Amino acid sequence: QVQLVESGGGLVQAGGSLRLSCAASGRTISRYNMGWFRQAPAKEREFVSAISVIGGLSHYADTVKGRFTISRDNAKNTVYLQMNSLKPEDTAVYYCAADPSTFTVGKAVARYDYWGQGTQVTVSS
Repeated sequence: QVQLVESGGGLVQAGGSLRLSCAASGRTISRYNMGWFRQAPAKEREFVSAISVIGGLSHYADTVKGRFTISRDNAKNTVYLQMNSLKPEDTAVYYCAADPSTFTVGKAVARYDYWGQGTQVTVSS
């Protein structure tokens, strides 16, 4: 089993940027598609972005496309989410997750078997 730990969250003003990191241990992430999800208070956890096992394919929710960039460094066993032009509606707890099914890059929460503890992102207006 792979363990995931997110970091990099914080409080920023609208229009600002943050870079989230997800450090993995226990197993290499080179065997997993990796995803980022977020959950705001009283809302369901929703898909943000995902990247294929090698890193050649990536997908984004329509709400973040053009503003967020996902990347991975398998040598460092870390996945990143660069968030630019942040909006108040981006405020949520952000989670990274690992999906062992690598045929396609999934967007559903249920596809991901391993999750980090989350990191809070707050965007002020």
